[in-house]
Amino acid sequence: MGFRLDLSGTYKWPVTVEIPVDNGRHERQKFDGEFKRITQSRIREIGQSIESGEITDVDLCKEVFVNWEGIEDDEGKEIKFSQAKLKQLLDVPMVATAISKAFFDSIAGAKRKN
Repeated sequence: MGFRLDLSGTYKWPVTVEIPVDNGRHERQKFDGEFKRITQSRIREIGQSIESGEITDVDLCKEVFVNWEGIEDDEGKEIKFSQAKLKQLLDVPMVATAISKAFFDSIAGAKRKN
């Protein structure tokens, strides 16, 4: 199979969040995130902005995170993605960091395979 230059504008990648629970433990919770494909030059700009402290994990998530699957309410019902729900999700400690890590893992994984 040849290289496809025209890929879809997004792709799905697993996100794992370590949530603190009782007795000094963490619980791993997972969902699938959908990320916007961005250019290599934008990836470089983001990396430089993170290093200089110009943008945070939350800022990155707002730019590249566009949908999810597997996020549920207390009753186990799937929560539909919206900007308001994204804001609520990103306010949960450790979530923005986990999403950012998943995004960079997805890029690093592609680089390792080459």
